[in-house]
Amino acid sequence: MTSLIGPNGAGKTTLLNMLSGVIRPTHGKIYFMNKDITGLSPHKIVKMGVTRGFQLLCICSNLTTLDNVRIAILSHMGRIGRVFSPIDRDREAYEKALETLKTFGLDKKRNLLARDLPHGDKKLLDVAMAFALEPKLILLDEPTSGVSTSEKGKIMGTIEKVIREKGITALIVEHDMDVVFSYSDRILVMHEGRLIADGKPEEIKSDKKIESILLGVG
Repeated sequence: MTSLIGPNGAGKTTLLNMLSGVIRPTHGKIYFMNKDITGLSPHKIVKMGVTRGFQLLCICSNLTTLDNVRIAILSHMGRIGRVFSPIDRDREAYEKALETLKTFGLDKKRNLLARDLPHGDKKLLDVAMAFALEPKLILLDEPTSGVSTSEKGKIMGTIEKVIREKGITALIVEHDMDVVFSYSDRILVMHEGRLIADGKPEEIKSDKKIESILLGVG
């Protein structure tokens, strides 16, 4: 698990947008698993194994928890036209969606409308939808924003468990330094659009220059 940190305006979300194909870099190249993915569409990048969870929740509030995940899976399979077909026509997508919800501890809430979920569970649903696309790399933008301290532990504990069990790499943009230092294997620090540090949590935590930049006094 790698965390990407830095002050507001450092370029963290912009970097995720470039990695996921939302925007194209003005110069330079982006490589994923030794393949040039610069300028590829978000759909093609997902097919290559890079998926994204969003800072602003990208779920359909009027659909059930299960249907949100099922739609993500059908889209990935190229079967989005079957969204409103009977479940028997796409039993594979249904079973996979249910298994994904179990993985994230949301299976008992599968029939709840997404809008009725607690905020912390909405965050988990967002991650579950990205996870359901079978990523090699998952990009998460502030997965714990707007939730209580106890919910942060639940969310990050679940994410950590899943990525370690499945062998997935996670790149997480996060502003809560307690979360960053508790769960990261590696930390990248950005400032004014540049990467200024790359190290283990204990190395980053002890760097006074980085501390001053994060506090806005550097």
